[in-house]
Amino acid sequence: MNQYKQPIVLSWLSIVLNILLFALKYWAGVVSNSVALIADAWHTLSDSISSLAVLVGLKYAQQPADLEHPYGHGRAELIASLVVGVLLAVVGFNFLAESVVHLRNRVAFSYGPVAIWVTLVSVVVKEIMARYSITTGKKLKLNSLKADGWHHRSDALSSLVILLAIFLGRNIWWMDSVLGMLVSFLIFYTTWGILKDTISSLLGEGMEKDMEKSIRMWSGQVEPDLALQPHHFRLHRYGNHTELTFHIRLPGELSLEKAHDIASRYETLVEQKLDVVVTIHVDARSNQEA
Repeated sequence: MNQYKQPIVLSWLSIVLNILLFALKYWAGVVSNSVALIADAWHTLSDSISSLAVLVGLKYAQQPADLEHPYGHGRAELIASLVVGVLLAVVGFNFLAESVVHLRNRVAFSYGPVAIWVTLVSVVVKEIMARYSITTGKKLKLNSLKADGWHHRSDALSSLVILLAIFLGRNIWWMDSVLGMLVSFLIFYTTWGILKDTISSLLGEGMEKDMEKSIRMWSGQVEPDLALQPHHFRLHRYGNHTELTFHIRLPGELSLEKAHDIASRYETLVEQKLDVVVTIHVDARSNQEA
């Protein structure tokens, strides 16, 4: 599907750039003996892993429906988001543990020009990647791409924190360890947001009130002389494929052919407006109800 072409290219670009940034940060961290910078380097590498998970999810999500998955494979993209969130949680825990060890052992650090330039480059590059991924994810309604974008942004924020430490904490031995902990908490915060949104989507969410209001309003365009009374809405999202079912009420004496025609026209109208697959069930309405 063409809609996946741009996200797939973006994921490959993310993998390559993150590997290059990881190598630079790790080298600068070893030279500076900085746990925060080394932790930030591994955070960047985890971005490559998460981008790879997004890439696999997008590749699988674009496969057409089959007998075993009649609604397509769109939720593979949500599973990729879940993988990104779990990877972030593991990375954050490892950074926190390493920072505590350095704090207890009073490990000193020494930031030089190399660390400053590498960190500055990381902040700029990662924020650009974050904005592009989040904007594209929102535009194409891809949770995994938005999650990957926030992964990039958390990396940019952690690099920014380290950059502040370079200028503000040169003579404070514990600054690097404390900032390593702060980076961990930033990662945990990002993880919480990603997992909360992804799990909510996987569990199934209700229809937005504005969407329901619009569907009710459009019923008057289908059959102005009849009150269709749309109700019992059910919305099921499968990635880029969405199934909507609801009921309408029609007079019991109406012919089957006429009832089918009204339901079909209503289905077509809603599908065109919302880009979803619609199924309408017709309930018979007695004269007393009318």
